[in-house]
Amino acid sequence: MTRVAAVDCGTNSIRLLVADVDPATGSFTELDRRMTIVRLGQGVDETGRLAPEALERTFAACRAYAAAIEELGAERIRFVATSASRDAENSAEFVAGVRDILGVEPEVITGDQEAQLSFDGATRELAGSDHLAKPYLVVDIGGGSTEFVLGSDEVEAARSVDIGCVRMTERHLVVDGAVMDPPSHERAAAIRADIDAALDVAERTVPLTGAGTLVGLAGTVTTIAGIALELEAYDPKAIHHARVSRGQVRAITEHLLRSTHEERAALPVMHPGRVDVIGAGALVLLGVMERTGAHEVVVSEHDILDGIAFKAAEGGPFGG
Repeated sequence: MTRVAAVDCGTNSIRLLVADVDPATGSFTELDRRMTIVRLGQGVDETGRLAPEALERTFAACRAYAAAIEELGAERIRFVATSASRDAENSAEFVAGVRDILGVEPEVITGDQEAQLSFDGATRELAGSDHLAKPYLVVDIGGGSTEFVLGSDEVEAARSVDIGCVRMTERHLVVDGAVMDPPSHERAAAIRADIDAALDVAERTVPLTGAGTLVGLAGTVTTIAGIALELEAYDPKAIHHARVSRGQVRAITEHLLRSTHEERAALPVMHPGRVDVIGAGALVLLGVMERTGAHEVVVSEHDILDGIAFKAAEGGPFGG
């Protein structure tokens, strides 16, 4: 067993996992898992740059994570940066800040690498399982991008497309600096059009129909699962491997798009940092389910962060 620290810095959130990992057997003992909404991708779609205030929020979270990593005595650290830092002109400023705080070089990975790590994190625990049909289509809905990965025991096809919940919100729902609340039908239709176009692109690489099981990852999916389960508080154990039907996702999406900020914030499983972007994220999930024909999505709390932890224990470069 190797004690590792994995950090996943995305467009909307930065997350930490400290765990004892044996990559050979897939055994995994979680010691600390936490998330902070930092909205690193604030304005990147429009300006092409990371905003100073977004960088400072991210660096503050990194300082807190550095203290936790030191306290738990992790032997290896891997820091992965995804969509926002790939797109930004001033990504070098971000890299330098993380290096100063955590003492490791941030690894700005490609969309294909992101997809493979998500697949590994979500499916390694399913090895040898016969209760979910193969192949799996793993869909990771992030803030800036969504990853599609098809495979059974190994990745067979992967593609990343730019339809994350933050990107879609900022592109279509922000008017005069504020998010439309609730969005108009025309704005929601514009998001759907972007989603359809991105799914056309993804489908050139990844077959979107015919998978045995649709596996959904990340905060949009887990939040929708919590709403579907009518949880009184966010409960990862209840959400992990929950099955949510397409009808439930459609009803929840329609409800979220009709709701005000206050009504969405009052949902007991809603993280404050997701209140304004959950509607766009729900549209992505619904669009995926309609395109794939999936009757349900199997929700996983294990995702790219777990994949990074496995890779940290194994050592070596990321594939893809």
